Amino acid sequence: MRSEQMIRAGVIGVGAMGQHHVRIYSEMENVELVGISDVAGDRVRELSAQYDTTGYTDHNELLLQGLDAVSIVVPTTLHMLVGLDVISSGANLLVEKPIADTLENAETLTRAARAAGVKLLVGHIERFNPAVTRLKEIIDSGLLGKIVSISARRVGPYNPRIRDVGVILDIGVHDIDVISYLYGKKVNEVYAIAGADIHSFEDHAAIILRYGHEFSGIVETNWLTPHKVRKLTVIGVEGMAYLDYIDQTVELHDGEWIRKAKVETGEPLKRELDNFINTIRNNGEPSPSGEDGIHALKVAMAAIESYNEGKSVRI
Repeated sequence: MRSEQMIRAGVIGVGAMGQHHVRIYSEMENVELVGISDVAGDRVRELSAQYDTTGYTDHNELLLQGLDAVSIVVPTTLHMLVGLDVISSGANLLVEKPIADTLENAETLTRAARAAGVKLLVGHIERFNPAVTRLKEIIDSGLLGKIVSISARRVGPYNPRIRDVGVILDIGVHDIDVISYLYGKKVNEVYAIAGADIHSFEDHAAIILRYGHEFSGIVETNWLTPHKVRKLTVIGVEGMAYLDYIDQTVELHDGEWIRKAKVETGEPLKRELDNFINTIRNNGEPSPSGEDGIHALKVAMAAIESYNEGKSVRI
């Protein structure tokens, strides 16, 4: 598509997260928010009036409007079914993470998008956190030397709206993806210790990830900590980096100096949707791709299997 062409966008699922997709599309240049859809009629009426767009309670009616781009922000268990409807309509799709509720469904969705020639991106939003973007540049520059360990701490209070998955699939999957992205490698073994104390699924977990023979990733996550923490540490042979997802800061430590990296702060979701629209407009390669989403889901599922069976799981 030529850069001046208008991209026709829609959002399916306009709850806590979906409403922000609606807001950002409505503000983007050369993007027309054609419509939104949700099974909650009152919510659809409220948001469609607020953002001067058309609301539907059946997403298939929205998909008849000739869309180029669709955000899917429905519960994870519905990702594949809704995603297949979007693909059948010929629209490109951004699916919120995790890509699907099962590996089989994730692979079905990815295959269908490829066969239809539409672009499928997965909403691993932390890749678009400006601090992560900057840290990736620093790692790739060699400033920290060979990276040997990356660890993340993503903890905070439980959100009652999350009922269909546990803490690993809901928030732990963020850091599984980010650590893999920073290394530029895939996980080949997982060991996890976890438990369920306030939730029907696991609500706390410690996950160890192996990348090849000598590279490690560690993810600590829970819904039990009274305050929210979102931090990541990178250890290299020539220095360390401390990242704060919330403050969007990166601090570098070596034998001589403690320095703060320059980070151009910004809203990660806006950067993610800009990437989605630009991928469509410029016929680029989707990133994060369906394959990236499948890898993160596969690792998260392996972590759940590991703690349930008390053993490490190879991928």
